[in-house]
Amino acid sequence: MAELADRLRDAQAGDRRVLARLLTDLEDGTLAGPELGAVFAAGHDAHLVGVTGPPGSGKSTLVNALIRTWRGQGRRVGVIAVDPSSPVTGGAIMGDRIRMMEHAGDDGVFVRSMASRGALGGLAAATWLTAGALDAAGYDPVVIETVGAGQSEVDIATLAETTVVVEAPEMGDEVQAIKAGLLEVADVIVVNKGDRPGADRAARQLKAMLSTAGGRVARPAPPVLVTTATTGAGVDGLAEAIAAHRAARTPERRRVHAAELVRRALANRAIARAVAGPSWDETVAAVADRRLDPFAAADALLD
Repeated sequence: MAELADRLRDAQAGDRRVLARLLTDLEDGTLAGPELGAVFAAGHDAHLVGVTGPPGSGKSTLVNALIRTWRGQGRRVGVIAVDPSSPVTGGAIMGDRIRMMEHAGDDGVFVRSMASRGALGGLAAATWLTAGALDAAGYDPVVIETVGAGQSEVDIATLAETTVVVEAPEMGDEVQAIKAGLLEVADVIVVNKGDRPGADRAARQLKAMLSTAGGRVARPAPPVLVTTATTGAGVDGLAEAIAAHRAARTPERRRVHAAELVRRALANRAIARAVAGPSWDETVAAVADRRLDPFAAADALLD
């Protein structure tokens, strides 16, 4: 634990190599037990901002523009960019980093690329741990950019405090927006590539759709903004909307976010203890021989 405290202190002081090794240990499962708790205990309540949306909507370019705005405010920015993995090799092309190269030499920006490794929902399995470590290292906000898988990519809404959904004018009509779950997961909606024909029309359609949602959602309709990430148009307004959402968070919203962290920690602990327990091999063998069903096996291991 003393060594971990030293590593966290060095990471907070700006040692990027120490932070990179710490994140690798988190992803590989080298850190476990009380060490994971110590990482989260060292956090500073950083604002976790999720950026999601379909491929080609300009998420990475928009995040790059947001970084520019936040750095102008003197804030240290952490970014977790999740990319899809190849189903054949398991590798990933970390294309998000290419679009954020202007910040590569900035010590106030730390970009961590992660392969999804087959995880569904747009995130990698260790995304939440990495976000906690960046918070502990003093980065605020921490941006999580998801894979861009489309209609099934809603996990970010349970992890991030503010979820920004990015659309582009040529990505489809409002029916596609409904299918993508925008009404359910978005805290801020952005129509990016605002210099293209149809951007204002797409924004109006989304606003009209949200205004007629009726009782489908229990919270106020999210704002709909238009940006052009390549020129920076509208990006300052987006940063203000993100900050306003954070400022308006309620105790209930804080509890929902905390509950999700506890669920993830519970799953992490339960699996680790079950696999390390004396009954694991015997229980798995019983399931393989169909002497036990998986649910009964899980109950037995938990007991």
